Amino acid sequence: MEQRHLGRTGLRVSRIGLGTLGWGRDTDEHEAAASLKVFWEAGGTLVDTADVYADGEAEYLLGQLVESLVPRRDLVIATKAGSVPDPDRRFNASRGHLLAALDASLRRLGTDYVDLWQVHAFDPVTPLEETLQALDLAVSTGRARYAGVSNFSGWQLAKAATWQLAGGGTRTRLASTQMEYSLLQRGVEREVLPAARDLGVGLLPSSPLGRGVLTGKYREGASPAGSRGAGEAMAGFVAPYLDGTASAVVEAVVTAAEGLAATPLHVALAWVRDRPGVVAPIVGARTAQQLSEALSVEGLSLPDEICRALDDVSAPVHRYPDQDWSTL
Repeated sequence: MEQRHLGRTGLRVSRIGLGTLGWGRDTDEHEAAASLKVFWEAGGTLVDTADVYADGEAEYLLGQLVESLVPRRDLVIATKAGSVPDPDRRFNASRGHLLAALDASLRRLGTDYVDLWQVHAFDPVTPLEETLQALDLAVSTGRARYAGVSNFSGWQLAKAATWQLAGGGTRTRLASTQMEYSLLQRGVEREVLPAARDLGVGLLPSSPLGRGVLTGKYREGASPAGSRGAGEAMAGFVAPYLDGTASAVVEAVVTAAEGLAATPLHVALAWVRDRPGVVAPIVGARTAQQLSEALSVEGLSLPDEICRALDDVSAPVHRYPDQDWSTL
């Protein structure tokens, strides 16, 4: 699998990442092991997790599989901290919480460092400088090799990345930002992606298949058995992408796939994988078979005319201040 630099850093990662959101919940240890093996054998390196995935079980599962199945040196392990199961405070990016969470993640993962450590979300209560200091401490103490953020808006990302760069080499530059990005969710193109590209921050798209909708599995209206939409826990996650606007995009993806003798999954994944500024979409397959199908996209590059057609049908509406002034 092709390797790409993560932002303006020396870290190289596979251009498809393996997500573990469902590990320990929808994906048991046997399926997780099979998925990791398939991913590694395909040349994949970037494995993304978080301390809150299945209440830490996803990290624990990954830790059990590293070395026993895949050499630690062959993986780029990325985890996140800052989300908390507290209805009164969903995010805690204080220095104390983040560093304690990192230490707990390392114990579950069975390693003394992570390759990429990310702040899971912006915390409006904690001063941003304090949050970023935690990243600096994690890197300076060797517990993390690189640092990034997740779910930061455009101004939040720009402020954080600029603050780190202003340190003149004394602070850890942000390597990445993780955001949802697909043909059904192109909101990052408004401010996040331009900020990331300007500041040398690599984008790691989550839900690159539109929460599974872009595979075409929901075209008949009912959620197929075993899908996220059919499960009580994730039905609400999928529901926003089952409207008429999304259906038009899905039909365009299906048409493109038929013309290319490919699958809708491959077309949707190739589109986001090759967008400017994107480093590695994170694929959260439930089974090893689903993951294997996704990884077979490696040899597909979409023709320019197909990309333009998909761009047009999925184009988000950006008005003032993004609208071309010549049209006002």
